Amino acid sequence: MPSVNKIYNEFKSQGLEVLLVDIREDPETVKRTVRERGYVTPILLDQSGDVAGRQYGVWGTPTVYLIDRRGQLVGRIVGPRSWDKPEARKFVQDLLDAEGKR
Repeated sequence: MPSVNKIYNEFKSQGLEVLLVDIREDPETVKRTVRERGYVTPILLDQSGDVAGRQYGVWGTPTVYLIDRRGQLVGRIVGPRSWDKPEARKFVQDLLDAEGKR
């Protein structure tokens, strides 16, 4: 998750929003983990897993959903990624640039 923190900090001034969703874990465990690992993005708790699973089809983590400024789903990525690589940074920058032109 350090790469998520890094890319969030780099692009949040351009409009990037990142929400981490925790599925089926005790809230106190999540709070402790967030504090220990230094996560800087908002964390949403889905204790039952119903919202993530039934409404969004997330059955495994991590899953990334890319949602544009209008709230439309524009992509989905399943599995871990390193968001601090140049390719990932360019990908995010291109998405933000494309959204700014609409």
